[in-house]
Amino acid sequence: MTIPAPETQTVTTWKVACEGDESLAVGHPRVWLVIPPEQGWVECPYCDKRFVIDRDHAQAGH
Repeated sequence: MTIPAPETQTVTTWKVACEGDESLAVGHPRVWLVIPPEQGWVECPYCDKRFVIDRDHAQAGH
């Protein structure tokens, strides 16, 4: 059974930073994540937030 990610954010860069959500007291150390082009998304290992690339508007240089 697949459990959906708690939060999903669409992004236009292949490298993203995640710090959790400090306003809800679930912040965590900043981590940098790279979205694999073949997958198109990456999840934060701390908070499970999912970052999905918008391929139509993504910046080059992944």
